[in-house]
Amino acid sequence: MTDKADIRAGRLSDEKIASNLADMHPPLTPSEAIIDADRCYFCYDAPCTTACPTGIDIPGFIQKIRSGNLKGSAHTILSENIMGGMCARVCPTEVLCEEACVRNTHEDRPVRIGLLQRYATDPVFAEQTQLFERAPSTGRKVAIVGGGPAGLSCAHRLAVLGHSATVFEPMQKLGGLNEYGIAAYKTVNDFAAREVEYILGIGGIEVRAGVGLGKDVSLAELRKGYDAVFLGFGLAGVNALGLENEMIEGVVNAVDYIAALRQAPDKASLPVGRRVIVIGGGMTAIDIAVQSKALGAEEVTMVYRRGEEHMNASRYEQEFAQTRGVALRTWAMPRRLLFSDGHVRGVEFETTRTGEDGKVEGTGQIWTLDADVVFKAIGQKMLTNPLTQSAEIVELKDGRILCDEERRTSLPGVWAGGDCVFGGEDLTVSAVQDGKLAALSIDRFLRK
Repeated sequence: MTDKADIRAGRLSDEKIASNLADMHPPLTPSEAIIDADRCYFCYDAPCTTACPTGIDIPGFIQKIRSGNLKGSAHTILSENIMGGMCARVCPTEVLCEEACVRNTHEDRPVRIGLLQRYATDPVFAEQTQLFERAPSTGRKVAIVGGGPAGLSCAHRLAVLGHSATVFEPMQKLGGLNEYGIAAYKTVNDFAAREVEYILGIGGIEVRAGVGLGKDVSLAELRKGYDAVFLGFGLAGVNALGLENEMIEGVVNAVDYIAALRQAPDKASLPVGRRVIVIGGGMTAIDIAVQSKALGAEEVTMVYRRGEEHMNASRYEQEFAQTRGVALRTWAMPRRLLFSDGHVRGVEFETTRTGEDGKVEGTGQIWTLDADVVFKAIGQKMLTNPLTQSAEIVELKDGRILCDEERRTSLPGVWAGGDCVFGGEDLTVSAVQDGKLAALSIDRFLRK
């Protein structure tokens, strides 16, 4: 074990950190965009559109790029996905639209749909060009709990339809995980804030920042004061490792560190360990591992309890992390935190395998890794307390809100969407779709 924790800021120069956290996918040049757009077959059945959770007419927007109609292309995208700019950056296109592309074969590569989507939408957000207009006011008011992708998508569609929306957000900035929870190299130059500015620019959306459900306002109050309520507050809780001494210094929630990194004006000011362990196999684990390496950590190791094929992070993301210097250890689970003087010094792991019942089980083989910092990235959970404080209980399943296909909850006049609902995919694009579907359902409800 290490004798002394080595955690400090300034391991790398500002210039080096800026280079390490530069745009993961630099935007296409006009000539590159035209060349890639020309590769589209414009399939009649468009499997790429079928694979898109928001149903964007992908051949349609690509055809408009070919004809030089970027504004029309952006309108096609944003009509279905108002956060099409962010989704172009963070969507796992390699397992969605681009995986479904008919050109995605061993001999060929798929059309770069994500980069083309960004090429079409970036000018709109840069110039704040409003492509949508509000319908005449209906006089109806809807409360939106949560200013993340689901809530903002719902609010924008309601505003377009002529309703008024009030967004209640406990944080001081809107955007949810887009603002606080996504790796810095995936969304640079405050793009998340510019996208929020664009969404609010439609008008008819009031923002009440610093107001949390269950703390400053109750669900019962919202149901009484508004014609409808949409719950899109995400997953504020973090799953625990379930180990003794988990609260010792140096054991950190990955989402908290990512949020601090995203909001830090000086990235070099953040302390980083020399040896870092990340426990988990999802996107958050990838994001914190890569960024720890980008900030100057010498050794970064991701440890996951099953095999690479079982990880929630896509194969592309796994390979990206490895090319950035992250080591990946699979089939291992943490058994004990090693520490001295109140600070973590390492983790004791046990090699795992799949048992006869299909569950992970230990093999008895024990080994250790030294660490100055251990990041927990084994998933998030919904905090149900704000809901259970009310006498009007929303039905839950496996700790998340149960909804129907229109995103209606068990309470009349209450809808929900995003990561807080049962059965979701925990993707920005899926949250946007939830908000859109809920808004359309709310609109039908309000017009009866």
